[in-house]
Amino acid sequence: MKKILFHISDYQYLAEKVLATGSFEKGELEVSSFSDGERYQRILTDIDGRDIVLIGGTVSDGATLELFDLASSLVSYGANSLTLVVPYFGYSTMERAVLPGEIVTAKTRARLLSAIPRSNKGNKLLLFDLHSEGIQYYFEHDIYPVHVYCKDIVLQAALQYGGDNFVMASTDAGRAKWVESLANDLGVNAAFILKRRLKGDHTEVSAINADVSGKTVIIYDDMIRSGGSIVNAAQTYKNAGAAAIYVITTHGLFVNDGIRKLKESGLIKKLICTDSHVHTANIQDDFVDVRSLAGLICAEIS
Repeated sequence: MKKILFHISDYQYLAEKVLATGSFEKGELEVSSFSDGERYQRILTDIDGRDIVLIGGTVSDGATLELFDLASSLVSYGANSLTLVVPYFGYSTMERAVLPGEIVTAKTRARLLSAIPRSNKGNKLLLFDLHSEGIQYYFEHDIYPVHVYCKDIVLQAALQYGGDNFVMASTDAGRAKWVESLANDLGVNAAFILKRRLKGDHTEVSAINADVSGKTVIIYDDMIRSGGSIVNAAQTYKNAGAAAIYVITTHGLFVNDGIRKLKESGLIKKLICTDSHVHTANIQDDFVDVRSLAGLICAEIS
């Protein structure tokens, strides 16, 4: 019997791709809002004793609660098993407290999802390219979190655009370990930017660890918010003699006109991202190459 696939409102676009790629039964919901803004949800498909897949990223506080409410109710109405697919886990950069009194929101959100009641065969949680490896271990109780790496998507894009002479690069030394792993798999050199802190949030580039002169540079970052750090990194590699620059990211948020900022910098030939975030659903720009997670999701669920 096929698993039944549900989704929260924001992730209809990705659920449709997963339905087209895999073998699932489409779960039916009735969703509306009351005049005061409160959400009404009703499960129309008979799910008693069935295996359930629910797709929903925690892209906003509203989306997070919609995911929690729906997941909890699917279990309450008799789901045999529940697999939560969270393509983008919000607040992943708030995984630790730096200043006294700071709230570690990545941990509190993990605790919220951990409070979803246990289905008969247990709850599984798929998380994709987390900003910090430790977030996986914030989940508690009976939920089973799995960190899914999107490495194959990144490698395929790098090989397509990199040509015969390219370097995998990061925006700073903080992402160097992951970029080095990608470079090793590709058999190319890795580059990262060394920065020196001046005062407060101000830094200056002190060095680049690899020769990029005359080479194609492919910058990878797990997440792009507004694109400012990517533009700064691209400028640094361009100043060091890079012949062409491409950017790959797993999670493209592109807030504050981020795509326009990257495109109009004139530094980047192509931007490649996955469809993990709702902001990628309606991109219509040849500058951006959007790769779907649908195949990876189907492979992990099966």
